[in-house]
Amino acid sequence: MSKTRIAVYPGTFDPITRGHEDIVRRAANLFDQVIVAVAGSTSKQTLFSLQERVDLAQSVFAGENIKVVGFDGLLMQFVQAQGAQMVIRGLRAASDFEYEFQLAGMNRKLYPKLETLFMTPAEEYMFISSSLVREVARLGGDVNQFVSPGVETAIKQKL
Repeated sequence: MSKTRIAVYPGTFDPITRGHEDIVRRAANLFDQVIVAVAGSTSKQTLFSLQERVDLAQSVFAGENIKVVGFDGLLMQFVQAQGAQMVIRGLRAASDFEYEFQLAGMNRKLYPKLETLFMTPAEEYMFISSSLVREVARLGGDVNQFVSPGVETAIKQKL
């Protein structure tokens, strides 16, 4: 009997973008279960509350074999509690790599059984970030090509 392969994809997802969706759906083809871990405690000022971000991600992945969970505290404690062996991290550009590499090393020190898988989004999503989506929306721009329709509606209602 083989062990269930569980991966955690952590982030603030404020809001969840098509780039995030692309990575999650592709990871779901590699693992038995993918858990989108929405971080509650963050140094970032968020547009959406933790519950709103969880709800938006759940609506994006409704009907798919993808679990969405909000969490507070240390990611490695959450990963262990989920029984996961892998953390997925998205890389948009080479500039992301140095920070992510350092983070992966620290996470491995905290939880030696953990592996980190770096994934890049599809080319059409490489430039998308949640902060850019928020900024474009704040300035009255159209964000429908960057986020799912339900997320776009939520952004418009928030701003």
